[in-house]
Amino acid sequence: MSSLTESEQLEVARANESEARPVVFIHGLWLLSSSWQKWRELFEDNGYVTLAPGWPDDPDSVEAARKDPEVFAKKMVKQVTEHYLEAISALTQQPVVIGHSFGGLIAQKIAGEGAASSTVSIDNAPFQGVLTLPRSSLKSAFPVLRNPANVNRAVALTFEEFTFGWANNLDEAEARELYETYHVPASGVPLFQAATANLNPFAETKVDTKADARGPLLLISGEKDNTVPPAIVHASYELQSKNPGVTELVTIPGRGHSLTIDSGWREVADEALAFVLKYSPPLSE
Repeated sequence: MSSLTESEQLEVARANESEARPVVFIHGLWLLSSSWQKWRELFEDNGYVTLAPGWPDDPDSVEAARKDPEVFAKKMVKQVTEHYLEAISALTQQPVVIGHSFGGLIAQKIAGEGAASSTVSIDNAPFQGVLTLPRSSLKSAFPVLRNPANVNRAVALTFEEFTFGWANNLDEAEARELYETYHVPASGVPLFQAATANLNPFAETKVDTKADARGPLLLISGEKDNTVPPAIVHASYELQSKNPGVTELVTIPGRGHSLTIDSGWREVADEALAFVLKYSPPLSE
């Protein structure tokens, strides 16, 4: 039985009916796929067709997510990756894959499977082999990791926790607007998976950085990100740069973890779009 929802299947069908190259967007923890809407419009204006599947069992709206938070619980990295791979396998054209945070990690896992024509990973969660663990990253993850029982729960952030982890570079008004518009509870287990990855040879956060079919990869880092500080993205780049494919790194000055959804989203999206246009141009051209 397919894990794709009816709406996700319709998005796949729409992409297959189009002559454009598909772009698959992958969100991370504490967001829904609707957080990519502005990005989708930008890429479609530039000749692509887009789809943004959710994680398995994601609600349709932020309001619904807040009413039933436990629907997010126990979603593990492997299950989520397989969900996106199912959507990608149903496409008739190999897609561009763009992900943020844990979505960035999953995007790199998908690239390692040879399933992406090119990949953009934004402030990616650390994968197995990334050893650096900055203090701010630990503090950002503490609302989940402080209680081992959270491995089986969905966890919401308080506004103060969201401000530290996501909106530390924004004024309070914008931070609160983002929190009220986008924030939803998130599965606790992926953070435990990332935290223990280097102690587990079978970790689900393992990425095949050496795959010949990985394709071009851009890693984007926000300079002021507390959740995924530049040191984590730079360490990811060092591992990925050993791949024979193109590997590039861009650090966006002054930006925090909210860089895909805040008022400066376009600066980040333009970096991603320029890379994609270069290495995976629209099929109509």
